[in-house]
Amino acid sequence: MVKHIVSFKLQGTAEARLDAARRFKDALLALPGQISVLESMEAGINENPNEDWDIVLTATVPTMADIDVYAKHPAHVAAAAIIAPLKEARACVDYEVK
Repeated sequence: MVKHIVSFKLQGTAEARLDAARRFKDALLALPGQISVLESMEAGINENPNEDWDIVLTATVPTMADIDVYAKHPAHVAAAAIIAPLKEARACVDYEVK
């Protein structure tokens, strides 16, 4: 099993960032029913005003190769498009759970 953890920092007003993060989260949480390799998905919006990152996701897939399948799936591409205009930075870690 592979854990795929991604954090996003958005730009714009607080209201615009929160709106985009909420819509992105909703889209992410719908993905397990649309992408066969996606075993689970969690997403959280940062509630700590002292931190700079806006939203994080944790996805689980069977293999490292499935990260690419997930990333290229049209439903994932559509979800990513929600925050694309506001995305300032992205940080990702993928690791195998044994």
